Amino acid sequence: MKYKPNSGDRGEAAVARYLRDKGYVLLTSQWRCRFGETDLVARDRHGTICFVEVKLRSNLSMGLPREYVDGYKQERLRKTAAAWLARFDMADRLVRFDVAEVYMNQKFEITKLEYLENAFT
Repeated sequence: MKYKPNSGDRGEAAVARYLRDKGYVLLTSQWRCRFGETDLVARDRHGTICFVEVKLRSNLSMGLPREYVDGYKQERLRKTAAAWLARFDMADRLVRFDVAEVYMNQKFEITKLEYLENAFT
């Protein structure tokens, strides 16, 4: 599937707005290390650190976006999260892994956002 340039960034921005509206504090976006990248890292109202994987789709012909966060991707996200927590001295915090599905129409307009808390452990 071919995306308009920066549509991924637009999807992440939409999720960041959604999180702020829900009372989250955005801590980092697109943080990279040798293990991979975290799309968004936020702190919820209870202090839990949330590592958010954003998946963008314009159709479901290839399955639900959450299906692409498979075991391999989950392991990379866990390692990246551990590196982030160590880097920012937050290894003692509660952590959760969420998946945000962002749907766009053919005009690259966001039509739906579905947020899955605790998508995996």
